[in-house]
Amino acid sequence: MSKLVQPQSSSTIRRERTEGSSFNRGTHSAGSVDSRLAAVPHILVQPVVIPKRPKARLWVGWITAIAVAVIIHAIAVNSTEFYVEKLIDGWSNMVAFFKDAFPPNLDMDGVVKPGFEGLLTTLWIGLLGTTFSVPLAFVLSLGAAETVTPHRTVYHACRSVLSFLRAVPDIVFALIFVTAVGLGPFAGVMALILHNTGVMGKLWAEAVEEIDDGPQIALRTAGANRVQQVCHAVLPMSMANLVGLLLYRFDVNVRSSLVLGLVGAGGIGLLINRSIKTFQFDEMLTYIIMVLVLVIVVDQLSAWLRRHL
Repeated sequence: MSKLVQPQSSSTIRRERTEGSSFNRGTHSAGSVDSRLAAVPHILVQPVVIPKRPKARLWVGWITAIAVAVIIHAIAVNSTEFYVEKLIDGWSNMVAFFKDAFPPNLDMDGVVKPGFEGLLTTLWIGLLGTTFSVPLAFVLSLGAAETVTPHRTVYHACRSVLSFLRAVPDIVFALIFVTAVGLGPFAGVMALILHNTGVMGKLWAEAVEEIDDGPQIALRTAGANRVQQVCHAVLPMSMANLVGLLLYRFDVNVRSSLVLGLVGAGGIGLLINRSIKTFQFDEMLTYIIMVLVLVIVVDQLSAWLRRHL
């Protein structure tokens, strides 16, 4: 026989409804919370024990890591012959070098004027190597940004090109172009264009990937195509970072153009190399001071532009 369920009184029903509503609104008392938690099966509220890591194992790991680092550095020092004794033994030669370099040669027609012309050439090499690499670096950076590129094949292809251009040093590119087109600034500009494309494209791709993809998703949902998403979502949100990285690379390329001049790519680096080979160390010091002034001016200009972006 089925048992008859005794109907509840209206006061009991109202009381249960009141208690249920107060519990859902979070106005229940601490006693009611404890009673309800006590009714939960014990297996659901068992505390989780976090195992402690043995201190002996931790110490062994640190000691092993330090020992490996020391061994690697010892091998590196032995392979490169990085011995302080050599610096101490050659101290007299360094003193003689600086005695020959001071005071700097300030001959206007023979040193300062050619140095100023070479300094401007160095600046133009760094400028053109930066600006002429912008179009290719921009296209490759969008292709190498995972949040923008629709196809994995395009993504990996752009990444590979950027990796190759970034892996080959600019001085190697300069040697190649000097062999192809001869001595002069053109080889330096071409070397910086290729190397800076790889570096700046990689930096720009990472900057694009770090932005919030919410606006781009919203435009895609609204039916915008890929170009519209880039123009109205990706570029406005990442433009400040892109310009800041461009100014940073211009600062680096101006200093790199100095090194490129040492291998015949023009600029004041070529004059420094000639002074060293002819043992005119006072002229070399004059050129180095001029390079120092140029680097400080470019650095301050880049910092001022970044602050006003």
